Amino acid sequence: MIYLDHAASTPLDPEVITAMQACWASPAGIGNPSAVTHAYGRAAAEAIEEARVELAALIGVDPQGIIFTSGATEANNLALQGLARGRADFGRHGISSRTEHKAVLEVLQSLSKQGHTISWIEPQRDGRISSMDLVSRLRADTQWVSIMHANNETGVVQDIAQFATLCRERDIFFHCDAAQSVGKIPIEAGKWGVDLLSISAHKFYGPKGIGALYVSERVRPWLVPLMRGGSQERGLRPGTLPTAQIVGLGVAARRARSLRETDTAHLKTLVKEFKQALAALAGLQFNDHPLYALPGLVSLTVEGVQGESLLAALPQLALSTGAACDSTSGEPSYVLRAQGIAPEWAQSTLRVSFGRGNTREEALEAARAISEVVPRLRKRDQPGEPPARGSIPWQVGEAGSIREGCRVRCYVQRDVAGKVHAIEFRAFVCPDVQRVLDELAEVLPGQWVESLKVGTPADWAERHHISAEKLGRLLRVEDALRQACKQA
Repeated sequence: MIYLDHAASTPLDPEVITAMQACWASPAGIGNPSAVTHAYGRAAAEAIEEARVELAALIGVDPQGIIFTSGATEANNLALQGLARGRADFGRHGISSRTEHKAVLEVLQSLSKQGHTISWIEPQRDGRISSMDLVSRLRADTQWVSIMHANNETGVVQDIAQFATLCRERDIFFHCDAAQSVGKIPIEAGKWGVDLLSISAHKFYGPKGIGALYVSERVRPWLVPLMRGGSQERGLRPGTLPTAQIVGLGVAARRARSLRETDTAHLKTLVKEFKQALAALAGLQFNDHPLYALPGLVSLTVEGVQGESLLAALPQLALSTGAACDSTSGEPSYVLRAQGIAPEWAQSTLRVSFGRGNTREEALEAARAISEVVPRLRKRDQPGEPPARGSIPWQVGEAGSIREGCRVRCYVQRDVAGKVHAIEFRAFVCPDVQRVLDELAEVLPGQWVESLKVGTPADWAERHHISAEKLGRLLRVEDALRQACKQA
């Protein structure tokens, strides 16, 4: 299998593994970094401070502004909930965009239920956010703005420096979810005037379960901690720090800083080769920005193919149809819909994210595999009725739509005796529904049209282990079959 889901998580850098193993076996791995009265605790504390310095250097800030968390999700929660609580007496208005990660969106939805007002910015067609749209939503009671640096689905990069400057000029705090961009593109959070910046180690070859929130001195007095129970991390994030994980984060940050230019050149080459290899395949749309794009990430909409079926037909490729956190929902991407992409095609989008270890051969193999399966899948839903089988006309029944992710056309031939002479399905469906169609096409020929023995959609779901969420799609199959048989 070729791993092409680096936007979801990256493999550990070998030097990170070595450093973490060494830490676990050393006094630093034993001691509590808060227990600095003895050598073990001091060793742990020193290892953590070294990592803090490395991470600060990667994003261009003072090391004292780095607060270690369990990842970007916790960092986003601390930044937004902590600031909203700390500034509630001054105003309860904030601004964000419709294309943020759910780790931001769900926090803001929670704040709105607590009496805060959120103004939303819609992206432009290319995914970029206009500074004019931001300014137009600023109010006298606006306390903060939260806009991500690079989108996790499309890789579109925003002008964070401009947004942060606009906020500073108006004494408004600016938060940035930079989980996807840290370690991949240059960041100068201090120079740009960013107040809060969220980081996740496993997005740039570090360990899972560790990240950080950068907190500027300007915003520090206003940030209320989410938890109580200790004075660690300047009182903002209590709890004993995981020394080895933080060491791994520090090494990943150092490696990212030294390899960034090399990585960027490599990833841009892979994307170029990948896209060129797909040039002959019609009905494709690339959603990543031609100029302001995260290196290595390609968002590819494939018209005429159901997203789940496309993934199932590519078992040799580890990729996704969108954000990892949404991969099982079955819903069209809210990010792509916000960019104006029709729902029926938003759910037929692949996110291909290359990484440091991918090769040119793997990029070309991925393009070859996609080019091979797409025509085959489109053939399942080709227009027009099936080729004639004798002189008996086809009768057709149709239900569902591409927009709802399931369209079924059933073609039936009925012989003079009243039996099913032939049956064929043309469908835009997921693999689960396709299995049901294949079974029906096999068992129905020879049965009496007026008394088909096929069971119910509930029976099909149980027999094929299909989740209850897809029962509506199976009802569309039943509707199309009944219509075709009624006409036959």
